[in-house]
Amino acid sequence: MPHFPPSARLQEVVEESALSLWSSLHNKCLQGCHISPSWHQLMVSSVERLPTNPTGSQLILRCKDFRVFQILIPQERDCLDIHASLVRLSRPEKYSELYCLSFNPNVNKEERVESWNFIDLMADYKRMGVPNNLWVATAANSEYRVCDTYPSELFVPKSVTPAIIVGSSRFRSRGRFPTLSYFHQDTLAAVCRCSQPLSGFSGRCQEDEMMLQAVMKSNPGSDYIYVVDTRPKLNAMANRAAGKGYENEDHYTNIKLQFIGIENIHVMRSSQQKIIDVGEMRSLSMTDFLWGLENSGWLKHIKAILDAGVFIARAVADEGVSVLVHCSDGWDRTAQACSIASILLDPYYRTIKGFMVLIERDWVSFGHKFSNRYAHLDGDPKEVSPVIDQFLECVWQLSEQFPCAFEFNERFLITIHTHTTVNSISQNSSHSLWPQLWKDRAEYTNPLYKAELTQSQGVLRPNTTPYCFKMWKGLYNHMEKSMPPHQSPVDFLSAMREESQQLEEELINHQEVPPGGTAHHHPGSRQGIQHTKTPHVMTPL
Repeated sequence: MPHFPPSARLQEVVEESALSLWSSLHNKCLQGCHISPSWHQLMVSSVERLPTNPTGSQLILRCKDFRVFQILIPQERDCLDIHASLVRLSRPEKYSELYCLSFNPNVNKEERVESWNFIDLMADYKRMGVPNNLWVATAANSEYRVCDTYPSELFVPKSVTPAIIVGSSRFRSRGRFPTLSYFHQDTLAAVCRCSQPLSGFSGRCQEDEMMLQAVMKSNPGSDYIYVVDTRPKLNAMANRAAGKGYENEDHYTNIKLQFIGIENIHVMRSSQQKIIDVGEMRSLSMTDFLWGLENSGWLKHIKAILDAGVFIARAVADEGVSVLVHCSDGWDRTAQACSIASILLDPYYRTIKGFMVLIERDWVSFGHKFSNRYAHLDGDPKEVSPVIDQFLECVWQLSEQFPCAFEFNERFLITIHTHTTVNSISQNSSHSLWPQLWKDRAEYTNPLYKAELTQSQGVLRPNTTPYCFKMWKGLYNHMEKSMPPHQSPVDFLSAMREESQQLEEELINHQEVPPGGTAHHHPGSRQGIQHTKTPHVMTPL
């Protein structure tokens, strides 16, 4: 079998590979599935070729959504060709080969361009009450002149001048100066973000000190701010030797420094791999599972991220104190902490549309390295890390504690994870994911959601003691071996709610029937209450 042409566009290559594989391996089992023309949806992360045995050659396919497939191929030569082709397909070398640039739904150019206007970040800031007499928009980063990983439209304290912005950016890693992420209208406290200062052991910058002073003064209800360094303190101290580090409290007046202790991307990558290995173990015993879960340290890291969000939310909502958040470069742990804090503080971000806005703001517009973290291109494997996986899992853990507070369900989070790993979204030259998810929002709606309860609840106050955390089975074990599919409680409740709504419509119709008249049925309602059916529930094992 020849190798699939590496010069072809990725979508065409994937389809050709699927058809070629289907032809070569017709009726060959994949341990639970068969190769089909939707092969690209497997999102292959790695391909491992096992030694040849009397029954043939085997390939192990590990996917970015944590599924694992084993292919048995009778002929060794076919196995070698398929292995080489799949390795090439899983490691595109150019952006032009990415799936998102080949994806071609049935929409015209105008519709594609309009889809990118679905999320309006300026409208979200306006919803927060910004700009106001405390925070104003700045054109300093217009055309990304000051920081090329920041949005072009930013908000800073009213007293800050362009000279202060430029000076502060030169003293911050990657030029990522302090700027507004979220404004709390009730307390007038703000969540700001930046990167670490280039302070070393004794360096200082007048403009950066003026910037933090302006952030403090933009909140009339407090005479200090928290500077939250999300890294372990030892890591931050080690960065001082490289001329970076953290704020010197002798140079910055009215700040309180708080270290959180979220580990770096390398620790997180190793931790996730350990928890994936647990899921791949054969004949997994309870002892093996509990030991593997503990050894991975995964839930400890999830707790650390949630603790960061809780600290920020309490400072803003309870103490009325503004918070400046940073890690090293300000695009990984900073994004996690700021976005979790926003979810805890603001019920809007617990809705389907609001959650899209949050990801677009704190992750996309502020320069999270999606391509590097998910190896969309063949590059440095040390740059890969499950940063947004952890954010989505933190949200899932919150939804488990507050099942009525989130408009979206688990499926919504997993779908976003899938599209993130497969790189099915890319602005300008591709199609936006958000309008499609909004169109299908009925599938992602949580039947337990109570808008009035969420609004009255205000700030979420999760319990982050260790016993409150559990493994996210829906993400890491959503294709368990030897387990038949069965309906989730959420799906059952959704079906029950739909059934109840239909019955209510029919009851209203019958009540409106005049004596001797004929019932008027609403469009889509059933023609008679006697035909209603209860939803089918598959009994779990």
